[in-house]
Amino acid sequence: MQQPFIEFKRQRDFGQILGDTFGFLRNEFKSFVSIYFNICGPVLLMLVLSIGFYTYIVGDMAVFDPFSDETFGFSDPLLFILSALAYMGSALTAYVFSIGTTLFYIRSYIENNGEVNKDEVRTNVHGAFWSILGLSILKWITLFFAMMLCGLPVLYAMVPMAIAFSIYIFNPRKSVTDAYSDSFYLVNQDFWLVFGTWIVLGIIYYIISFVFSLPTVLYSFIKVGISANEIDPSDLSSFSDPFYVFLNVMSSFVQFLSNIIMVIGGAFCYFHLNEKKNFTGTYERIGRIGENLED
Repeated sequence: MQQPFIEFKRQRDFGQILGDTFGFLRNEFKSFVSIYFNICGPVLLMLVLSIGFYTYIVGDMAVFDPFSDETFGFSDPLLFILSALAYMGSALTAYVFSIGTTLFYIRSYIENNGEVNKDEVRTNVHGAFWSILGLSILKWITLFFAMMLCGLPVLYAMVPMAIAFSIYIFNPRKSVTDAYSDSFYLVNQDFWLVFGTWIVLGIIYYIISFVFSLPTVLYSFIKVGISANEIDPSDLSSFSDPFYVFLNVMSSFVQFLSNIIMVIGGAFCYFHLNEKKNFTGTYERIGRIGENLED
């Protein structure tokens, strides 16, 4: 059964953006998941392995001994640094692939009236990797400096950063710097609607993250309670076991995947703002009506 086509290029109110974000996920779930893991599978596997390696290394090597030269340190700092670099590198790569796959999936969905071309999405993701990476770095630098300014400016900066990737991917002629600068101008069309939407989606994201992190937290408390007399407080290596590593990897992985909701919501926010300013979708619909009348 073919799912109803969701028109992205139109204005929406707060409830419609939220409703269509989850409606799109529900309607396209099977197709999206298949294409997403087909393209992102290798980098996601790297992410899972690096999270597990980092979690194990941190738990296995951490020491807390006030009478040792390694107080608050690690028994093998080089191995810790390597695991941290592998974690950060794989996380950044997976982040770029995830954003690219999600937004290029939506672009293919729009351009082909609901039919997504997997090869087209894959080619676009690989071709735009470095551009999305550069925009990601610009985004995090912006949010970092905004947070340094007493924290409050980050509440403003996160709104244009929420649509910057959409501007770049849905406007092939724009460069990374164009997308970055245009995001600050475009949000002025309806700042508070996008701000409110982003806050609600952020709350939903953190609720999902909290729920899936609960097993890890509960297991940690249970293990501490049961093994209180057996754990050496100066050696945290006894706290890291395979089951704890597994729970931590799974919760981190689900938290990473939950960010897809934010990306899709950002796409709907972008099209709302773009339609309010440029009426792109309206002109296209008028053009289609004219073509039908001529036929």
